[in-house]
Amino acid sequence: MESDLVEVKKWLLPLSWLYGIGVSFRNAMYDMGIFKSQSFPLPIISVGNITCGGTGKTPHVEYIVRLLCKKHRLAVLSRGYKRKGKGYKLASLNTPMHAIGDEPWQLRHKFRNIYVAVDENRTHGITRLCNDSNTKDVEIILLDDAYQHLSVRPGLNILLVDYHRLITNDELLPAGRLREPAENKSRANIVIVTKCPSGVTPMGFRVIQKHMDLRPYQKLFFSTLRYGSLKGLFIEEERELESIKPQESVFLLTGIATPKQMRQDLEHYTKKISMLSFPDHHAFTAGDIRKINSTFETLPHPRIAITTEKDATRLIYADGLSDELCDCLYVLPVEVEILRGEAKSFNLEITNYVLKNPRNISVAKKSNDH
Repeated sequence: MESDLVEVKKWLLPLSWLYGIGVSFRNAMYDMGIFKSQSFPLPIISVGNITCGGTGKTPHVEYIVRLLCKKHRLAVLSRGYKRKGKGYKLASLNTPMHAIGDEPWQLRHKFRNIYVAVDENRTHGITRLCNDSNTKDVEIILLDDAYQHLSVRPGLNILLVDYHRLITNDELLPAGRLREPAENKSRANIVIVTKCPSGVTPMGFRVIQKHMDLRPYQKLFFSTLRYGSLKGLFIEEERELESIKPQESVFLLTGIATPKQMRQDLEHYTKKISMLSFPDHHAFTAGDIRKINSTFETLPHPRIAITTEKDATRLIYADGLSDELCDCLYVLPVEVEILRGEAKSFNLEITNYVLKNPRNISVAKKSNDH
């Protein structure tokens, strides 16, 4: 059921109203031109959300990367959440994870033929990508988690909304998890309701469509997450999810915003699941590693440990994981599937925008010279 994860702390609503005044004032400054928004002479695609965390940004960014990277020189620009350091940094395969953040590191290693950069100042980051000698051939820039970065005016704005936490039923921070009022969804060209379960009926889709109340110029799509084969993190071995037997114990280790759905999905294979959850983007300490080892050790044989791709970027550098855990620790990759047979239509929205807005090299050069 949609919005089954919405929890509003009503006693904090007065603070949410104050927060809302601040957000509305800031946005009004951009609307009136007091704060400046900058456009750029190449396709800029923004993927973001209004809700704090957990809408599936990284799998959707990867979907667009796969769609575009074979024919275009593509760059992904992120703020590099929880990285050590500030300013612009272009990632290489040798860049340590802590210098750019877990999600950019994951993207850089999954897609070797794209640029991945981080900069908390998106305007500065785009300018560097367009003009630096080693990246100036970039044709498209994909902004990860930039819906609130009004200093950049993207050509295509994609808003992600979690099926289980519809923004129309949520409240502003701190009572709810909205970063800005739900009506600001009007800035989006495309809205995707993500993480839809397999059993949504046509009537269910229509109910959500009515709830979202989009404007005529906005396109609405629905997506779900599909799991790939389990891949050993420390061992070169793969196994299918279907190979998990009902009698097998699963140790689910996560540091993501919403791990509940992942556990429910794994319960289709076994009910013997022990989950240890940490906050999103959590940096594992020595104490955490001891707790992870001891929790896994309590599980009866046969047993398997499963983690996410994002957590794997941090666990692979963690010291102290037991040999027993390392020998059966697998990563569960996820990919996006556009539902209702609309994948072709969604892909065309992206590719047509890119084809109609190719990079104007001469304009970029003149801007840089000026």
